[in-house]
Amino acid sequence: MKFPLLNLDGTKSEMIEISDKLVKLKFNHKLIKFVIDWQLNHSKPRTAKTKQRNQIQGSTKKIVAQKGSGGARHASKKAPIFVGGGVAHGPKGAVYKTKKINKKVRKIALAQSLSKKNLDKNLHILADVKKEIKKTKEFSKFLEKNNLANVLIISDGESLKNINKSARNIKNLKLIRDEGANIYDLFKYKNVIITSSSAKKIQERVLNEKN
Repeated sequence: MKFPLLNLDGTKSEMIEISDKLVKLKFNHKLIKFVIDWQLNHSKPRTAKTKQRNQIQGSTKKIVAQKGSGGARHASKKAPIFVGGGVAHGPKGAVYKTKKINKKVRKIALAQSLSKKNLDKNLHILADVKKEIKKTKEFSKFLEKNNLANVLIISDGESLKNINKSARNIKNLKLIRDEGANIYDLFKYKNVIITSSSAKKIQERVLNEKN
């Protein structure tokens, strides 16, 4: 499929060819939800941790006789029902099990997400920015001219350096490198702009079965 190349001056000059395997796939909601859940699962630091009863230091002496007290049977004060005892089913810190997913599924989900953006006409290709843009006003004019708001920009390293100063202070706009393209950000922002170099890199990464 051919996309018109956007330029920062607002013109649409050349056309760029993007494989249909990247922008014309059917959308599987269950697959996308599965990958987003995996991504959020890995993004949590998991620093919270509580001690279980076997990790509490203290006496293991039986606090009351097994029979004859008229009350419930108890062992040591380390039991979860006592103050200062262990915590039952609490967070376990870094030991927490994280979800696993293979690379092929992640690639398919990324391609389907880009296809959904293309279907909704919210996917745009920007020509690589060779010259540094320092003024925010200049980049804002480009977005206004193309009726773009709530934007995720997936950029190559060189273009990112050239537009970072002018774009980073714009509201509801996020800049990421092409190797960091992810499903969560693609659905968080309405419009997606990909630089031409980044589009080629993502296409190569997704279609290459060895990676």
